[in-house]
Amino acid sequence: MTKVNELIVNELEKMYPQAHCELEYKKDYELLIATVLSAQCTDKRVNEVTKELWKKYDIFSLAKAKNSEIEKIIHSVGSYTKKANYLIEIAKSLVENDQGTVPNNREYLESLPGVGRKTCNVVLSNIYNIPAIAVDTHVERVSKRLRLAYEKDNVRQVEEKLMKKFPKEKWSKLHHQFVLFGRYKCKAIKPECENCPFLKICKYAQKEKRY
Repeated sequence: MTKVNELIVNELEKMYPQAHCELEYKKDYELLIATVLSAQCTDKRVNEVTKELWKKYDIFSLAKAKNSEIEKIIHSVGSYTKKANYLIEIAKSLVENDQGTVPNNREYLESLPGVGRKTCNVVLSNIYNIPAIAVDTHVERVSKRLRLAYEKDNVRQVEEKLMKKFPKEKWSKLHHQFVLFGRYKCKAIKPECENCPFLKICKYAQKEKRY
């Protein structure tokens, strides 16, 4: 790693030594469903919704549920009609193909409705401890502000650059640390630049003359 990248790793470790996924789950399929629901929605809201969802359903009963029933529970997460259909179809597939469990199979997972590379990375990293960097809006924003990627880069390009710049054994935890840093400090609007250890390398701070 370069000295700058070592700085990023070390400072994030100081700020978020216990970084972990903030989506609440007890079973592998609960994390998969929660991650699908989290698209364009906060983890806090998703946790409220899934708490109610799993009171009434498990993966087997979800596979047999009516869309209208699921829509009522998840309506607050946004795009609830589409997401309700995703959840039921995912449940059907898991029940039919894997006895209701989430397999360690990227190709299969990414074939499920509503499951893209980011969601797959989250699930494989947290359930199977597979090194991965899931690039959500927070990871993308932080990466570009800290000059780890170009503004024009898409999420896959950002992911590939981060994988090259940091050791594989640090990928999964770095993902969580980037998410927390972007969610609570390096926010999209009115980031909290005061006392930020990255001011001298931050593109946003330089543009806004924050130091």
